[in-house]
Amino acid sequence: MGLSEIRARMDKACTAAGRAPQDVELIAVSKVQPAERVAAVLDQGHRVFGENRVQEAAGRWPAFQDRYTDIVLHLIGPLQSNKARQAMEMFHAIHSVDRPKIAQGIARLAQEMGRCPDLFLQVNTGEEPQKAGVLPQEIDGFVAECRALDLPVKGLMCIPPVEEEPSLHFALLAKMAARNGLSGLSMGMSGDFESAIAQGATHVRVGSAIFGERDYG
Repeated sequence: MGLSEIRARMDKACTAAGRAPQDVELIAVSKVQPAERVAAVLDQGHRVFGENRVQEAAGRWPAFQDRYTDIVLHLIGPLQSNKARQAMEMFHAIHSVDRPKIAQGIARLAQEMGRCPDLFLQVNTGEEPQKAGVLPQEIDGFVAECRALDLPVKGLMCIPPVEEEPSLHFALLAKMAARNGLSGLSMGMSGDFESAIAQGATHVRVGSAIFGERDYG
């Protein structure tokens, strides 16, 4: 499909929703993609990328950052406590703050480092036992806790259950964000980003539709 077609589809979805295209950030999810595919997207002028694992990002991005100084990196995968410092040094935003322990660790590091990436709190909208994120009924308290820690909470993130209609989960996330005075909505992936834009997404995370299918071999 490629970057240009995804951008065209995003623009069309924004127009249909009465929104400005510049209000929705495209995060190109580069996890597990070979370096040459990432380089091709960089050469097309795209600069905002998402990674799932801190270690993989640390091995990939320094060389690219030597060549392209304006790269913006988002951590969209789970964050382990022992990787928090490295993540905060490397990423401009973390989308997977999913429990008080992680929030408290980030707050301590932010005090020490004097800065903090933008943060999105992950909500388990489908209440799936195998999935990370706070439960919907706990999000108001978690937002308040993070604000009390002086953390820069920009919005909420979700990954809907694969077998359910994603727009219902996007609408739920938007309602929770609005209730808490949060403008950021990290939601929507390759198969459903247009629906996410219709429900107010500010950040969509698109991987395989830009780069091609991942090879986990």
